[in-house]
Amino acid sequence: MLDPTEIKVMLSAAFKEAYLELVPEFERTTGNKVTSLWVPSVKIMNRLQDGETVDIVILSAASLDELIRLGLVAKKGRYDLARSGIGAAVRTGAPKPDLSSGEALRRAVVAAKSIVYSTGPSGIYLAGLFSRMGIAEEIKTKVKQVQGEPAGAVVARGEAEIGFQQISELLPVPGIDLVGPLPPDVQEITVFSAGVPVASKAPDAARALIKFFTAPDTAPVIRRKGLEPI
Repeated sequence: MLDPTEIKVMLSAAFKEAYLELVPEFERTTGNKVTSLWVPSVKIMNRLQDGETVDIVILSAASLDELIRLGLVAKKGRYDLARSGIGAAVRTGAPKPDLSSGEALRRAVVAAKSIVYSTGPSGIYLAGLFSRMGIAEEIKTKVKQVQGEPAGAVVARGEAEIGFQQISELLPVPGIDLVGPLPPDVQEITVFSAGVPVASKAPDAARALIKFFTAPDTAPVIRRKGLEPI
């Protein structure tokens, strides 16, 4: 019997809940062991550039494309996993703001006493959106950006009135109510993708895990976790 292969995965939180449900089945059926490193998107690139060796990275497609451009992930090593929209949440039981349109969102953000979003793709998009709406200066003193914890956790503690993040990252947080996705006219859909770094020590096992993530049988799990499978 072959010894199990260890597959090291470095990933951001957007795919986390689906990943945590799917990985045990992969380990059971293959005998391989998956080691998970939870790293904010903005730090994954730095750690790979600094020479850290892993077998799979999972992050936004745009960031993965940059890793490919830098020669850290093979050109044929990109596999799209899921699409993710941005959502808004309030503390459990709190009034839910109107998010029926971009203009309604603008009014809700201006009226909120405090706002939180992440430093990841959703936060980068929201900062640009609020700038385009002409409210960035007006709200800057009440905006908090977080890294390493869900924006929803800040809302649950009562430290922010409204929080924004990928819906898949808001759903599992206790103590908050999901208001809903951003309105269609200002929604941003991010594709999250997996890549096999050129320095992977177990590329074949890594590709087998990615193939498992993209199998048709996994689609219901991915949808249940607030993502749309690709």
